[in-house]
Amino acid sequence: MTNTDTTAMNWNLQALAEIVSDDSGRPVLFTNARILTMDPLIGTMTGADILFVGSLIVGVGPSIVTAAQDDNAIVVDCTGMSVVPAVVDTIALAGGRDRRAEYVATLTPGNATDFLVVPDELATDVPSAVATLLSRPEQVRALVAAGKPVRWAGAEVPGRPAAPKPGIPAAADLTGSPRIGVWIDREDFLHQELTVDGRYDETRGGRPHAYQGRFWIDDDRIDYLDDLGFWAYGEFRGDELHHAGYVMKLG
Repeated sequence: MTNTDTTAMNWNLQALAEIVSDDSGRPVLFTNARILTMDPLIGTMTGADILFVGSLIVGVGPSIVTAAQDDNAIVVDCTGMSVVPAVVDTIALAGGRDRRAEYVATLTPGNATDFLVVPDELATDVPSAVATLLSRPEQVRALVAAGKPVRWAGAEVPGRPAAPKPGIPAAADLTGSPRIGVWIDREDFLHQELTVDGRYDETRGGRPHAYQGRFWIDDDRIDYLDDLGFWAYGEFRGDELHHAGYVMKLG
């Protein structure tokens, strides 16, 4: 094993331990990095810092580290490293957005804490840095999603969230769920019945069984797989179900 390999495997392990064990909401500061923000206003900075609290980026730029001790921040030294968005806005890269406010996945204060840390030589630009995650994951120093480390020092972080298993899940037993019943839109055009066996049945404009199929609820999201083969989704917002432009309430 080379010295380079050993250095990668031991990269900021103490900081990782602090981040993983912290339950008080301490700020985390990645410092002395080259930061490719993908934000057209901020651009790329060298010798800079990125500060986040939980899932929210709160600061990007030079000299934030001066307040790290005051704020009891966990400090991660990124000398020789580049920090890039972990989610790439390819439309923005291709020049397909004309307003900065429309850019997504940039390392901008107020945005989600989703970023990647790789050695400078593997990050000539954002796409090459992201490609490192796919082709040479052992070289990734950190992958952070919503403020939580997913990969660190070239390896998966123990206890990280488990990815959903591929494939269509079995129907859940929804007995007693407050979301079971007939949902009716404001104009009384759409009636969508959700049943305890994970099936839905829509009446549209008085036409029964217009669409039928299976559904799954994940927190406030509902996914539909119609018997015709297409997928759709909806969102529960309080006592309303929003789906395909319709706003429904339980009848």
